[in-house]
Amino acid sequence: MDKTVRIEKDLLGEREVSQTAYYGIHTVRAVENFSMSGYAVNSTLIKAIALIKKAAAQANCELGYLAPELSKAICQAAEEVMTGQWQEQFVVDALQGGAGTSTNMNVNEVLANRAIEILGGECGDYHLVHPLNHVNLHQSTNDIYPTALRIAAIWLLQPLSEACALLQQRLQEKEAEFAGIVKVGRTQLQDAVPIMLGQEFSAYAQAISRDRWRLYKVEERLRQTNLGGTAVGTGMNADQKYIYLINERARQLAKIGLTRAENMVDTTQNADVFVEVSGLIKALAVNLNKIANDLRLLSSGPAAGLGEIRLPERQAGSSLMPGKVNPVIPEAVNQVAFHVIAGDAAITMAAQGGQLELNAFLPLIAHHLLGNIQMLSRCVAAFEELCVRGIEANQARCHQLLENSLATAAALVPYVGYDQATKAARYAYHNAMPVKQAAVELGLVSSEDCITIFDVQKMTHPLQRKTSPPLR
Repeated sequence: MDKTVRIEKDLLGEREVSQTAYYGIHTVRAVENFSMSGYAVNSTLIKAIALIKKAAAQANCELGYLAPELSKAICQAAEEVMTGQWQEQFVVDALQGGAGTSTNMNVNEVLANRAIEILGGECGDYHLVHPLNHVNLHQSTNDIYPTALRIAAIWLLQPLSEACALLQQRLQEKEAEFAGIVKVGRTQLQDAVPIMLGQEFSAYAQAISRDRWRLYKVEERLRQTNLGGTAVGTGMNADQKYIYLINERARQLAKIGLTRAENMVDTTQNADVFVEVSGLIKALAVNLNKIANDLRLLSSGPAAGLGEIRLPERQAGSSLMPGKVNPVIPEAVNQVAFHVIAGDAAITMAAQGGQLELNAFLPLIAHHLLGNIQMLSRCVAAFEELCVRGIEANQARCHQLLENSLATAAALVPYVGYDQATKAARYAYHNAMPVKQAAVELGLVSSEDCITIFDVQKMTHPLQRKTSPPLR
């Protein structure tokens, strides 16, 4: 007999399983069936499932459903998985049919076989610890998987929020640093009116501040779970005392404010909460994309573009063009944003694809939601450290472009009216001169008036008059 494998059975028959594997026949079949994406199940989701298994083992032991020695062994195995051990044993593809059953069984089997080993037995001896009768006692994939997804999402949102806080701080520092630099403000990529470079960065900081607040508030939606609802949220086969106790134990172990949903059938059926969370993650991606685009524009050239700011030089930009340096960090941020937005579309389709008492597409939701949160955390941290932190202003270029633009023409309107201001702007454009010079040459204002009218610092704030405006 080949001692390198063991034979395991299920309702479909037998399969050989490596004797060194902690997973079992259900996992082997899942690997055979699902090999489409090549993506592993998110490790944070695995840790969250292991946490719930530990909570269940504790609750079942306390209520007398599970022998203390079995509970202790399962808890130890779960703790090991929660610390990152045995990660190589979780071999099921992230995109799988069955609403996450294969991932749940992968965890059940790994914990059962590791618990068997802890008790002195050999892997596959399920008389000692059974994946379903013991590890999965009073549970269903349909309450375990979505609850683990909620826990994992909350865990991952916290470092993302911290990364956003640091990015916001760095943008606010740039706001203060660039507060005295007046430049051309642009709308639709055309010269508009003067603006402080610091004011532009203040808007970026405020956008990230809103994203932080959204991430903070959305945690509340994720805290309501259907844990104990078993297959469809009715709690079939689960002791009512167990339902309350496992929620309490899971809350203690996860160290987050989990609560049992008032309507567990709703929480089992519907995945709209994940669409909501994904939408707010997408909002952050949209803001990051816009900021990255602006930084690319403001730093463009540097000689033949705007060149109003300088980004940190991270690497040589071309294999052909000597001396070229590209805005590679903003470009990477753009691509992460595109990826997150695409993932949000997939989450939306998966959530609306649910039918009757369950959504079968939670694995796709989990893959994109958790992956997007992690990707954005790394993206925001890199954006702050490798780009925003080292941005410098090109004050001379800002002044040059402002002097040669029509952006100051609007300052004439309160004094000479829109039509006359337009006349001065067109005269300046066709004769390649500053607007204030055109206004004087056309006899619209005096040279002395220009000192007050064309004070560019004052143009970046609401107009404050000490006397009544001139009559027109």
